[in-house]
Amino acid sequence: MPQKGSSEGYVFFNKQRKRWNAQYSEYNVETGEIKKKTKSFKTEDEAKKYLKTIMYQKENPLFIEHHGIPICEVMRANLKLKLDTNQITPTQFGRVTRTIEKLEKTPIGSKNIDEITSDEIQVYLNSITYLSNSSIKKVYQQFNQAFKISINKGYLMQNPMINVIRPKSLKEDKEVRALTVDEQQQFTDYILSKNLKSCKYRNVFLIQMYLGLRVSEALALTTHDIDLQHKKVNIHRTLTTDENGAVMMGNKTKNYAGKRILPIPDFLYPYIVEQMCVAETQINNEEKLLFKPNNSPYTKRGNVNDELKRILEKQFHITDISTHSLRHTYGTRCIESRHGTCCCSKINGS
Repeated sequence: MPQKGSSEGYVFFNKQRKRWNAQYSEYNVETGEIKKKTKSFKTEDEAKKYLKTIMYQKENPLFIEHHGIPICEVMRANLKLKLDTNQITPTQFGRVTRTIEKLEKTPIGSKNIDEITSDEIQVYLNSITYLSNSSIKKVYQQFNQAFKISINKGYLMQNPMINVIRPKSLKEDKEVRALTVDEQQQFTDYILSKNLKSCKYRNVFLIQMYLGLRVSEALALTTHDIDLQHKKVNIHRTLTTDENGAVMMGNKTKNYAGKRILPIPDFLYPYIVEQMCVAETQINNEEKLLFKPNNSPYTKRGNVNDELKRILEKQFHITDISTHSLRHTYGTRCIESRHGTCCCSKINGS
């Protein structure tokens, strides 16, 4: 790693703040000035990785000449650019970063990009067929993008990905199934027999099954999103995660079509009112979230999913249903409905 004073940028330890700093020069095109930029990190390794990414982004020729171009750094620089230009969300950034970190621990992931051959890429991809097709595709895409970028920047003359075939997973693709009518009826009757103390996510499950919400949409609901007078629910946000995997409130739904206003079924009305009362009296709930833990800002989707699986397995011996299946159940009942309208009752008579 370059030493202090180097035009390539450098990493040093700040004794006063007990932090590792990555420092580099940034040229201002408009003013012609060169300014020193510094970013601090807890560990030396984090600071070095950040500096590498910055150097490749700025195409520092001296740095590249001295250190080569590790393939994972090309991937990181590309990913950071996508985040900075709003082409991906922080959630996607964090997910792909974890993929790159896993790749970096492999022999091929620690190589410079001009040292990697088609055969090496193919052997590596063939070795991860125990993963899902989705995971294999993500790794393949990262390789593909990294080599295309390297050719465009003049780092390489040929693209080794031309001869690489993306293998298929040994796993079967998971199919999200809906609850059957009988299963939905039994599950609904069971959770309605419980109070919120014994089944704290009861109303989340009901909202998903009878309004068709994603679990992240249900967990993002506030009392302000409920129009009791007109019996409407405004869906306009979703819980998501930042680049570090921490749960945060998003400012939009998963896609444009996700923003919608839905009617509240009559039978569901009292349970939504009940949840609003909980929200209004709950401590540390300035946002008035319908579903909020006392000891953290937001409810984790995984906790809701785990509780659903526990109930279904223990009470009904069902093991292949997730919270997303509840949304899928709603859609399936809509399709099954003779008149093409969504079922808004407790299944009976629909």
